[in-house]
Amino acid sequence: MSLAPLRVAAVQDSSVAGDVPANAEAAAGWALLAGQAGASVAVLPELFLSGYDPATLRERPDDCDVAADDSRLQPLRNAARDGAVAVLVGGSVRQSDGARTLSLLLVRTDGSVTVPYSKQHLWDEERAIFTAGSKGATLQTAGWDLGLGICYDGCFPEHARAATEAGALAYLCPSAYVVGSEHRRDLYYAARAIDNGVYVVFAGLSGRCGSLDFSGGTAIYDPQGRPVDRVTEERGMIVADLDAAAIDEARRINPYDRDRVAGLGVRSVVTLAP
Repeated sequence: MSLAPLRVAAVQDSSVAGDVPANAEAAAGWALLAGQAGASVAVLPELFLSGYDPATLRERPDDCDVAADDSRLQPLRNAARDGAVAVLVGGSVRQSDGARTLSLLLVRTDGSVTVPYSKQHLWDEERAIFTAGSKGATLQTAGWDLGLGICYDGCFPEHARAATEAGALAYLCPSAYVVGSEHRRDLYYAARAIDNGVYVVFAGLSGRCGSLDFSGGTAIYDPQGRPVDRVTEERGMIVADLDAAAIDEARRINPYDRDRVAGLGVRSVVTLAP
């Protein structure tokens, strides 16, 4: 592939349950830093704008829910424009039909806001609050296709596979993993990278939010599943240049597309003698 490298940033931070103005201000600060680092795209954690606290999401929907035209997002609009960086950030979104979705908001470099993707695989308490998204989504910039997922989506190999089959060269997956689940977190997203020969950009929520403690884990994985960089403190940002040549090399070494059989046939059953 003859694509110029794409610089992306992944952010790790804590957010405040139900305080969209404070969280939007924090996101704006990170957006400016990402822009100063030359990133074209900055990825912030799952539900960062609303805070990831099921009780607050249930009991204070008016405080938590955001919309594309929400005035509370103005600092983030300004930062995306001033930093010349597109920002992906998680939030609770009230749809036109009244449904609430666990979504990604995209703040473009002109300050406009859209909601390109809503989480398709809802986890545990999320099911009682949100309606699952019905379709996948890909961002396109500078010739790069960037598949979108949110946290639990990335636990299902077929989700990143669908993005890759649609042309994605990277899989962006904002997340929120509670303390104690680090062993799963660090396995899933490295696996999605090597499974598909793509970069994975994982932005994790950290610290205390409401009644929950989150473990961060922000990392960018190369197409062979190796961490290019990680955030090692509670708050921080990493930046990496996605390189199409590394994707070509990973797919040469591990030609899964070539070697994957179309079907595995009828499964035979063999009974061991007693």
